[in-house]
Amino acid sequence: MGRAFFLTLAQLGDRAVLAVLGRSLLVTLALLALPAVGYWYLFDRIFGGIGVDPHGWATALAIIGALLTGWLLFRVVAIGVIGVFADDVVEAVERRHYPAALATARPVPTTRALRMAGRSGLRTILVNLAVLPVALLLILTGVALPLLFLLANGWLLGRDLGDMVAVRHLPPATLPDWRRRTRIARFVLGLGVAALFLVPLLGLLAPVIGAAMATHLYHRSPL
Repeated sequence: MGRAFFLTLAQLGDRAVLAVLGRSLLVTLALLALPAVGYWYLFDRIFGGIGVDPHGWATALAIIGALLTGWLLFRVVAIGVIGVFADDVVEAVERRHYPAALATARPVPTTRALRMAGRSGLRTILVNLAVLPVALLLILTGVALPLLFLLANGWLLGRDLGDMVAVRHLPPATLPDWRRRTRIARFVLGLGVAALFLVPLLGLLAPVIGAAMATHLYHRSPL
């Protein structure tokens, strides 16, 4: 896994990878900005309805609400967005390191990528909601809450990132068997990417780094 990480870092400057990073960040930030508009409209109506000058308060509360929403949903949105653009990252890695595999790869249609991204986002929301009661009990601890985050999202990320690559090479009928044989390696990958999301600035790169590392994981795993 360490070798996959350093190979990924060495390729972050590739034009194709930078292009995906730029597009995914723009789309992610645009989607996360939408709640700010909704919050502003909501608070503007609330303060206006009680006779208070709404503009200053509405703007301040909209910014606060948008920042909190972004902090909570960034990982969900970022992974969903990179799922749509993942083929370009995977192709760039395969072109540089695994050209023979690239020659036989099946590009993922946009409609299928969108379905996978939607299922990934829904699965992430449901799993995080399921662990929320435990998280609330652990909120006063300094270590247990981040550990719970890493475990839950490590599993989710390992599955989603692995599938982004595997669907290019494996028929649907063989995917479950590949998931079973690589579940430990994918979980370790997921833990590493989930940890990146906790680091300021590095979290912005985490989806692209994860997609590239998943490509190395797939091609270096026994098939």
